[in-house]
Amino acid sequence: MISEFRSRFRFRHLRQGLVGSALALLVVLEGLNAPHPAMAAATMVSGILCLAAVTVPERLFARYALGAAVVSCVLTGMEARLSERPPNTPGMVELGALLLLSTRAVRRCPPLRAAGLVAVSSGAAVVLPLRIELWDDHLKELISVIAVCAVPFMVVVGVCLRLYDTLREREREAIRQAQRLEHARELHDFVAHHVTAIVAQTKAARFTAAAGHTQSPEDLDRMLAQIERAGSQALGSMRAMVTSLRDHATASATPRPTGDPAGPLGPLGLRDLRALTEEFSEVGPVAELILAPELADRPLPPGIATTVHRVVQESLTNVRKHATGVGRVEVRVGVRPGDREGLEVSVVDDGRGGASPAAERSVEGGGYGLVGLAERVEEVNGHLTAGPRDGGGWHVLAVLPLDKTVTEETIACDHA
Repeated sequence: MISEFRSRFRFRHLRQGLVGSALALLVVLEGLNAPHPAMAAATMVSGILCLAAVTVPERLFARYALGAAVVSCVLTGMEARLSERPPNTPGMVELGALLLLSTRAVRRCPPLRAAGLVAVSSGAAVVLPLRIELWDDHLKELISVIAVCAVPFMVVVGVCLRLYDTLREREREAIRQAQRLEHARELHDFVAHHVTAIVAQTKAARFTAAAGHTQSPEDLDRMLAQIERAGSQALGSMRAMVTSLRDHATASATPRPTGDPAGPLGPLGLRDLRALTEEFSEVGPVAELILAPELADRPLPPGIATTVHRVVQESLTNVRKHATGVGRVEVRVGVRPGDREGLEVSVVDDGRGGASPAAERSVEGGGYGLVGLAERVEEVNGHLTAGPRDGGGWHVLAVLPLDKTVTEETIACDHA
């Protein structure tokens, strides 16, 4: 890839060098049309300066453009007073370069600076035909065409290019913002999930030790093994995310880390929910998965299946982090009653006293878990609600579309 980029870079510079050399040669030939060597040399210098001003970097453009336009105007004024002048061409390459200076000034410079540069370069372009020897009606017509048609046209081209650059930059920023939000959600979904498991297991070990209970070597080894596994999963998720950021093509071909039911970029399915709830139950309250039988043989679009996994994962993470007195968590995934093309994902816990203050803050915007989850659900045209339920506990409900046509189209694209 690097060698290909270098070859393109060299080809572009070679092409620009050839075009620049051809234009410089034309400037020299036009300069030779002057009747005196001094006038020919001055015409060549003025034309080369105008061409150079078109191609200089942005930080040098304003001073080079102003200098080239001033030199062109001074040369035109001096030649207009001479008795012997070029018989047929005032320097058409220089004229085109001056018009391009106006276009580039409008496209790249701030408004006030652009207005000044356009005035100077356009003025130089309009008076340039005065270098010709014969002043007649055709000369007046040429000046009129440059002033009335060529200059406004090049200014309009510069305005259009400026608007195009603005729209393209906004589009790029929107893409970058969407990528940042996606990476932030991925980091929260996976890394925070595993780190929360580590914290919960560590708290359980400290609580047991503080209560004075003596742990057997087997229990201690099992607890440390669970912490080690959660840490390895968090490290694997981070590694997959870093790989994605460095090279998306490589990351898409990288297998999931061992022990991680669904890597940050890997395909997810409803079967992964079983491993998710079993892992949760090992170090916390019992999580029961109830999967509707009609979904067992019904394929889901990858985006919907991934969103279901995220909803369950974030809900279980919040239970582990915020809920108190939870004895059982029910995870239910099924077709929405009365709507065969709607999918419901429900996660309910039986904690006492409703939601904890931390959970309340996360819903109101103090946290990013449910905020990112709501964004993810809305991306697939779904709807998410979360809040305390009557009798205590917390309820997260996501309603997702389950359109048959979309499902079949997605599967066909995947097989293709």
